[in-house]
Amino acid sequence: MLIIPAIDLKEGKCVRLKQGVMEDATVFSEDPGGMAAHWARQGARRLHVVDLNGAAAGKPKNESAIKAIVAAAGGMPIQLGGGIRDLDTIERYIDSGIRYVIIGTAAVKTPGFLRDACTAFTGHVMVALDAKDGKVAVDGWSKMTGHDVLDLAKKFEDYGTEAIIYTDIGRDGMLSGVNIAATVELARQLSVPVIASGGITNLDDVTALCNVESEGIVGAITGRAVYQGTLDFAAAQKLADKLSKK
Repeated sequence: MLIIPAIDLKEGKCVRLKQGVMEDATVFSEDPGGMAAHWARQGARRLHVVDLNGAAAGKPKNESAIKAIVAAAGGMPIQLGGGIRDLDTIERYIDSGIRYVIIGTAAVKTPGFLRDACTAFTGHVMVALDAKDGKVAVDGWSKMTGHDVLDLAKKFEDYGTEAIIYTDIGRDGMLSGVNIAATVELARQLSVPVIASGGITNLDDVTALCNVESEGIVGAITGRAVYQGTLDFAAAQKLADKLSKK
């Protein structure tokens, strides 16, 4: 089980949002590269990076900060989302050292683009499905759709996505615990790995996720908890490693 620190970028700074609201941003660092180096020193094996401005604009907006993160991460795999809407952007990011690109809104709105991306960049494309009450949200969580999470996940699995990142947006940034039941329900019905996101608060959440790792949940993204100190990252990854060996 990978514990994956998140670096959310807004105007070149590292921030955290509550339930995806851009106006409700807490700045944790003005040095994205330094933050990446910090997580590398802590033993992180992957980083989750989101270009929040890019997600809102539909095109990359924090590329200089992203380059700084890649340079500081020392070869650690990075998964990046936010504003990825065309194949040229994917190619540019992968060429610059990003391991995985994450497609969210564009996967829902233009599934043909996702299919093309999975074909052209096999093994490098993940899909983010952000949901509330089982329905998918798009455009930085600002709009709800009528699409069922499981239906879309199965379709995107068929396209060849590397993994599904599942976020319960009702819990993201709220330190209210992971929606284990919904995450397991999704993972059980897919053959591709699921990465959990949203609500991780403490080591109890890490234990709960590790207990269902066999269902196909391979990682968990954590943001506010590791920045505010309710979760010690190094302790979390050590615990996950211990429980994964059982």
